[in-house]
Amino acid sequence: MKRLLFVLLLLAVPAWAEDKVVNVYNWTDYIDPAAIEKFTAETGIKVRYDVFDNLETLEGKLLAGHSGYDIVVPSNEPTFSRLINAGALAEIDRSRVPNWKYLDPVLMHRIETSDPGNKHGAIYLWGTMGLGFNETKIKAVAPDAPLDSWNLLFKPENAKRIAACGITMMDSAIDVIPSVLKYLGRDPNSNTPADLAAVERALMAIRPFIRSFASGGALEALATGQTCLAFDYSGDVTQAASRATEAKQGVSVTYIAPKEGVEVGFDMLAIPADAPHKDAALAFIDFVLRPSVMAGITKVTRYPNAVPASRAMLADTTVFPSDTEMARYFTIGPVPQAAERSRTRLWARFKAGN
Repeated sequence: MKRLLFVLLLLAVPAWAEDKVVNVYNWTDYIDPAAIEKFTAETGIKVRYDVFDNLETLEGKLLAGHSGYDIVVPSNEPTFSRLINAGALAEIDRSRVPNWKYLDPVLMHRIETSDPGNKHGAIYLWGTMGLGFNETKIKAVAPDAPLDSWNLLFKPENAKRIAACGITMMDSAIDVIPSVLKYLGRDPNSNTPADLAAVERALMAIRPFIRSFASGGALEALATGQTCLAFDYSGDVTQAASRATEAKQGVSVTYIAPKEGVEVGFDMLAIPADAPHKDAALAFIDFVLRPSVMAGITKVTRYPNAVPASRAMLADTTVFPSDTEMARYFTIGPVPQAAERSRTRLWARFKAGN
């Protein structure tokens, strides 16, 4: 009888209690290290933490299967929706994630085009794709260039002058093409040949003036003054501004969400379908959604989160856009495979300059 009771107790122990580990795959510079330490201290679960700097790498590992990861952080489009459609992500048992209640329902509704019913992920952090710049350097070479518009970059006569102090382009067709479509007054989700041709013409017109392409953002180039204008993620630019201030080398960095409209993207906490430690993954998601933990993550990364209760714990809430700004932000939907190929070829020609 005692032996039977012992066996039953063993069966009742969660799988992660045996291994006491959760394998996390997240973007570079996208966590508060103190959060990882606190999670381990509270749960006894060790966090094995790896990073990536582009969605293609993440998607390739997940679609190949047996990645060994328990938590991944894909952007809502196109990777999150594609992984869902491929059956590569597990549905989340919300009864095991009580802190789900803290998520902003308005923001969660925005990603239902990628994940109907919000079954496969919780918003981790989010941000916009806009322009980071060194105002002093830009004013020196293009004093009349608008600092609140995509024209700062996409108008060739401005790009030509600004090239003197360096222009860095995000190396991501996924993120750039919708913004160019919006700038041109077209549907950011459009994949018509005419609209993509217009995008290509706009990009080719500024191609001679682009100094470099940055995978995963241009944070260091901006912070050190190596470039004075960059198409980048909002949080990366804000981090660059903080680092530049700390370095005290006379570099100042500003982020703008151009007035014509910008894309807002959401990075999701998700669990691979073949995750080896799903119980630990659920515990990790629940921990991260705790308002105090999210406040710490936003403070370090300079990206807004989707847990409104965290704001009361932050001294600086300027990373959260106003309602007026949010009204100018757009969210994209899934890109069909055929259209994705067209966009990829367009981007290859743009980078090659021919």
